[in-house]
Amino acid sequence: MTSRMIFTETELPGAFIIDVERMSDERGFFARSWCEDEFAAHGILMPPLQANVSSNPKKGTLRGMHFQLAPHEETKLVRCTRGAVYDVIVDLREESPTYGQWLGVELTADSFRMLFVPARFAHGFLTLTDDSDVCYQVSAKYAPGSERGLRWDDPAIGIKWPMKPVLISEKDRSHPEFRLRVPAEQVES
Repeated sequence: MTSRMIFTETELPGAFIIDVERMSDERGFFARSWCEDEFAAHGILMPPLQANVSSNPKKGTLRGMHFQLAPHEETKLVRCTRGAVYDVIVDLREESPTYGQWLGVELTADSFRMLFVPARFAHGFLTLTDDSDVCYQVSAKYAPGSERGLRWDDPAIGIKWPMKPVLISEKDRSHPEFRLRVPAEQVES
């Protein structure tokens, strides 16, 4: 018997919640957390070029909402490896029917649940416990000149965080507001 991953597409096309199928015995369990073929079967072509870890000692730490501009857009596979976080993504693809919409998912070390974040999405998280660590597999190398962000509390997006953040970097507090593009056919003459 071979373990596999369980892909659940979210209401934001291309974004997936991924759960592991555990093979358990007296030693504990074994599970697959990455398989190029399984990802490709779901239309995800993500060669990981970089792996990152974020360690957060304090509950209520907010990091985000981050993205990179073309040609350095990133796809991310995000997993909480210690503690718990509320992971949030925002669809920034202007051609998408879910443009400007967000999704939040609780990721915990105990669940081994992952979130696949497509390119051209903003990403961030809020720690729900002290001592929360998050690991990312990323499809593009960090390009400082292409780094951008959105305000975590932008009213145009309306993210409903599960608690008020207590720690946010000055850089993340200073991100600009989102400017939702209005399709030409919806603009009154």
